[in-house]
Amino acid sequence: MRLFFCFIYALVSVVAVAVAGTAAISPNHFLLHRAFPHFPSPQFHSLKARDRLRHSRLLRRLAGGIVNFSVKGSSNPFVGLYFTKVKLGNPEREFNVQIDTGSDILWVTCSPCDGCPETSGLGIELNLFDTTKSSSARVLPCTDPICAAVSTTTDQCLSQIDHCSYTFHYRDRSGTSGFYVTDSMHFDILLGESTIANSSATIVFGCSIYQYGDLTRATKALDGIFGFGRGEFSVISQLSSRGITPKVFSHCLKGGENGGGILVLGEILEPSIVYSPLIPSQPHYTLNLQSIALSGQLFPNPTTFPISNAGETIIDSGTTLAYLVEEVYDWIVSVITSAVSQSATPTISRGSQCFRVSTSVAEIFPVLSFNFEGVASMVVTPEEYLQFDSIEPALWCIGFQKAEDGLNILGDLVLKDKIIVYDLARQRIGWANYDCSSSVNVSVTSGKDVFINEGQLSVSSSSRKHFYQLLNIVIVLLIHLKLF
Repeated sequence: MRLFFCFIYALVSVVAVAVAGTAAISPNHFLLHRAFPHFPSPQFHSLKARDRLRHSRLLRRLAGGIVNFSVKGSSNPFVGLYFTKVKLGNPEREFNVQIDTGSDILWVTCSPCDGCPETSGLGIELNLFDTTKSSSARVLPCTDPICAAVSTTTDQCLSQIDHCSYTFHYRDRSGTSGFYVTDSMHFDILLGESTIANSSATIVFGCSIYQYGDLTRATKALDGIFGFGRGEFSVISQLSSRGITPKVFSHCLKGGENGGGILVLGEILEPSIVYSPLIPSQPHYTLNLQSIALSGQLFPNPTTFPISNAGETIIDSGTTLAYLVEEVYDWIVSVITSAVSQSATPTISRGSQCFRVSTSVAEIFPVLSFNFEGVASMVVTPEEYLQFDSIEPALWCIGFQKAEDGLNILGDLVLKDKIIVYDLARQRIGWANYDCSSSVNVSVTSGKDVFINEGQLSVSSSSRKHFYQLLNIVIVLLIHLKLF
């Protein structure tokens, strides 16, 4: 009998730990910061130049080329870049890294580094990761099985004594090279409704020791890139494959003057979120755009998208504006121009379609809706797709640009001020308009999800559901054991 009660006590203890793990563990979360302040002076030629370089990398990846990391930063002060801090090594050090859903690998600048920037115009202090100063750092050799799994490194291993290295070349004649290491990544976990505990996990990431071109410019310098792509070596894939986090992450990027927002390794819960399935076998987060609604009109006719592949649309937080294939872009500009012909004067400014307006744009410009597969519409208001010029305040320009590479890419112009959920487990993306300065809830139904936000932290009532489910299991087991 004493043995029986000891067993029961152990069983209850195990379940109690399981309850704590299921109902209290939070996803990792990061505060986001805008790289540039918000100013009402769009310079679309600069934005387009930056995005054009990025999209060339997306195309190279689609064609089976090198993993794409974008050149971060922009001379434009209007639309900022979003970045966050990660903590690596033992003792831990903080690194400011660009949030990028278009690439897979997390990499940071390492010491020593040839040609790497030493200062940043973003108001941050640049840090170097030093493998010799972290007690837990391990440089991956070419003989490591992980190295063989990274296809872009196979031609870098000329001998078995070499480091597992990588080289990324960009079309703008900039690039970086380095080697892979494993070390601890530190993050915060929410325990209970108000307690935050430190945790860590060993991950694979890149150590950059050589940079050139735009990557070396101080005006746009960060410590590295935080890739959130679909590959197996993205941080979200590494952590979720070991059950440390759910296989889903979310962000809410604030527009406005201050920017910022939050990034959560977990699923943000919001009743108004709609989901669209990801197109299978694509390296990027690609959705099927089925139609566009604008000013009472619908585009396209039933055959337009399938014939031209104009419906494939990449969701990319690393792109600043939004790019649409020629037939889609031309149709939108035509419909908007016709809709406001009695109230606005169309003109071209610095290569962008603009309008001189003497009244509120919300009153005369139509709302646009991107309608994706799964009956999921992404609504974009005039205040979101129009940008005004500080030199000529009455001039408003369309933020959509004509895609030169035949790809629809929706960037921060459309994604900001929305909850965006990247659900890799269910192969779907969800979104909802949201005030990203408000608190958010994150699901705990997977046993590893939790919720968090820029301000307050709160726990979904589903955690109580898990507690009661586990409690019922305990009761059933106790009754079962007692019968014997």
